[in-house]
Amino acid sequence: MSANVAPLTQLLLFARLQTRCCAFAVALLSGMALLSLPAELPVARYDLLLGYGLLLTLIFRLSGWETGRDVAVIAVCHAIGLAFELVKVALGSWSYPEPAVLKVAGVPLYGGFLYAAVGSYVCRAWRLLDLELVGYRPRATAAVAAAVYVNFFSHHWLPDARWPLAALLVAVTVGTSVRFSVGNARYRMPLALSFALIGFFLWLAENLATYLGAWRYPYQLQGWQPVSVDKFGAWSLLISVTVVLVAATHRERDPG
Repeated sequence: MSANVAPLTQLLLFARLQTRCCAFAVALLSGMALLSLPAELPVARYDLLLGYGLLLTLIFRLSGWETGRDVAVIAVCHAIGLAFELVKVALGSWSYPEPAVLKVAGVPLYGGFLYAAVGSYVCRAWRLLDLELVGYRPRATAAVAAAVYVNFFSHHWLPDARWPLAALLVAVTVGTSVRFSVGNARYRMPLALSFALIGFFLWLAENLATYLGAWRYPYQLQGWQPVSVDKFGAWSLLISVTVVLVAATHRERDPG
């Protein structure tokens, strides 16, 4: 019986650390849930979410939960995400049907905060779990991650290279593992597996966000439906962009 205590303790500690890593995302989704309640609001909900996201960023920075480097990475993730939203909304992939003052080409400026939350998660995980990439190929992985990002746009006009890029991403990360600490123990996980696991939880978060009306896919406009499982694969690929960005800021410490 005692042999099972340590693994269970480690699992609970790991879950606690993961919850701390997700603090920004949990706070953001909580705000979305609160603002989704039926009530007369003096300001458009999307504009309130922008102010709320900026306030969260400030609180996390002033409290020391995010470092200056973290905030810079999160800002880059927000910008990349907003550019992604502008193109995808213009192409009709999804929409933000509610009105807002701070809205550009159909995209409210808060739209990049989901990507910022992903950036916050990776940054906090790097510190709280003391992440280290072993056998990491920064240039090759960055090149494939960039191609993944571009393909999300280009597949509207060119053949979709999602599956070849997924295979290529696995190929360039073969032998690359993520080392992380839980308490005094050190563990290892293949980097490609971490992409898949994070992608799965992002897919769950997207289901919750669309249920709360953060945005809508065309098939959700007449009533909420679960987000297509294809998005699980999309997030598993897209998370590589965030990991490459965060890894670049830690390269001096973790040369890989």
